[in-house]
Amino acid sequence: MFSSVWNFIKRHKKKIIFTGALVGGVYFLGKYAQKKIREIQEKEATEYIAQARRQFHFESNQRTCNMTVLSMLPPLREAIITQLNSESLTTLLKTKPANKLEIWEDLKIISFTRTIVAVYSTCMLVVLLRVQLNIIGGYLYLDNSLAKSVTAPLTPPDVQQQYLSSIQHLLGDGLTALITRVKAAVRSSLGGLSLKQSLSLLELEQQLSWIRAEVEVDSGRPLSSYMLADADNALADQACGLTENDVVTIRLLNETRDMLDSPDFSKVLSTCLNRGFSRLLDNLAEFFRLPVGDSAPNSAPDSLSAVSLPLAKIIPIVNGQINSVCSDTPSHFVQDLLLNDQVKEFAANVYETFSTPQELQK
Repeated sequence: MFSSVWNFIKRHKKKIIFTGALVGGVYFLGKYAQKKIREIQEKEATEYIAQARRQFHFESNQRTCNMTVLSMLPPLREAIITQLNSESLTTLLKTKPANKLEIWEDLKIISFTRTIVAVYSTCMLVVLLRVQLNIIGGYLYLDNSLAKSVTAPLTPPDVQQQYLSSIQHLLGDGLTALITRVKAAVRSSLGGLSLKQSLSLLELEQQLSWIRAEVEVDSGRPLSSYMLADADNALADQACGLTENDVVTIRLLNETRDMLDSPDFSKVLSTCLNRGFSRLLDNLAEFFRLPVGDSAPNSAPDSLSAVSLPLAKIIPIVNGQINSVCSDTPSHFVQDLLLNDQVKEFAANVYETFSTPQELQK
């Protein structure tokens, strides 16, 4: 029996060796494949966890953005009211002065100017803080992700504070320049209108459109210039002495300026302005409603031209809108801006840009 087995092995020796090699090769190939599959699974799991952590950090950063906007609205409102003080004029009118008509004309210009400036500056505040805090947020994510391999943080706390303090330009010199520009447009559009002239909501919308067109026309100074100081001023004011932190601050400001000058930013700001003025008109529409049971000839009850009010009555209505536009409580106006899909998408793109390691190579 054993001799027959041995004879069989001798006759088929080459086949048996080949078969054994094949089986062994398949075994080791299977082990190799299992190892590679495990490595791929581990890599995918690591990437998933990193992406989830990144998404969580981004969403947390957006909540910080929203809270920061709400906290900045009261000082913005106070800055506007300080420069466009209509309350002093209304107090003066109560004394029945001899130049009453002149004061009313000033009140007309100031009331419209400050509400329109409130819309512009609130929209600017929302998008500017979205840019700044997502640039900082992106770098903070990198700091946390690369903590073991990078000794110095990309954005130290002192740099963050210095960089974010640049928002004061919008509340200071930038706001003053914006007021000058808007006031000139308001005077051009409404200066010749009599206080007794009646305007419908549609006609008021047309007036606002004309004012916007004049403010936003390309005059060599883009709207972004009201949000961030010029590069030369930034070098002098934001980073005087050029310490190491100052150099980082300048880089952040330049990166922000690049974002503000981008076509995407212009589109997002334009979207916010359109929504902001639309919401302003919605607020004003509440004062142009017909009394219940009344109807205007040849007009639908909800028509934009169904009701007209004298300009003298529209002025105090417009004047009071700043409290709704720059409200530090979540109003419909502010919520429309904070929850806008284009604003969210733009914020995500900014965060994506500055939270990737490739950004370190710049």
